[in-house]
Amino acid sequence: MTIELGEPGTGGLDGIVAVLRAWQHEGAPMQLHPGDLGWFWRFGAEATAAAVRTWSRGGRILAVGLLDHPRLLRLAVAPDARRDGELARRLASDLGDPGRGVLPAGTASVEAPAGALVRDLLGEDGWQAGEPWTPLRRDLTAPVPGPGVRVVEVTADQVPERVAVQRASFDGSTFTEAAWHAMAAGSPYAGARCLVAYDERGDAVAAVTVWPAGPHRPGLLEPMGVHRDHRGRGHGAAIVRAAAAALRELGSSSAVVCTPSSNTAAVATYGSAGFDRLPEVRDLCRPPL
Repeated sequence: MTIELGEPGTGGLDGIVAVLRAWQHEGAPMQLHPGDLGWFWRFGAEATAAAVRTWSRGGRILAVGLLDHPRLLRLAVAPDARRDGELARRLASDLGDPGRGVLPAGTASVEAPAGALVRDLLGEDGWQAGEPWTPLRRDLTAPVPGPGVRVVEVTADQVPERVAVQRASFDGSTFTEAAWHAMAAGSPYAGARCLVAYDERGDAVAAVTVWPAGPHRPGLLEPMGVHRDHRGRGHGAAIVRAAAAALRELGSSSAVVCTPSSNTAAVATYGSAGFDRLPEVRDLCRPPL
């Protein structure tokens, strides 16, 4: 049967979320998580649907891509289809041809799971390794130590502080209260939580959003940030411990996150919060056509 490239439309997004949840399991390489889709949902359901691509055979979805940026596709592949030759060839063809409506002409990048055959084929087509990223994981079998600071789950009353911390944590952030409410209205946010940490003076100093994928599946931290005026005081490790504890309470088997290896401070923060470093991964970058 022919593999078909498609777009889900807003009506198909909930089904995509369910597929991505089912593909998350312990021991699998990190790939696009339903929480990644949930965080993108801050731009609204229509924008999210426009950024999603699917590859299906016989009505079954085999791969899902999210255009996290017009020139960056983040890809997830069904666990039993990572070495599927027909799928890999179709993916490589669609990703390399701007006329297919996935990636534009010129430089572009793909984040694909380690071990997926499409990575091999893109390499043969001249795609090159990009910057290294460090995945990190914390097992949630045992209880997580307390954060040591006051942490609250965000409700409507805390949204302004949640947004303020986000904007003060990431240069150029465009996060708004309207974006938070759009994100919270999306189906990936069902069961998810936003957390804000406060220091001894009552100032909001750090924030995180956690995304479970269902019981006994890895949950994602995305994003985590510490207010630029309150760094170097252990608030990052505190909010990360709180995030891990929240995911454990929600039934997740582990907490996972991926950060640029060049962000040594973030890597160290996760390590100090009990996360183990996994082997580095790299995007694949297409030279100008």
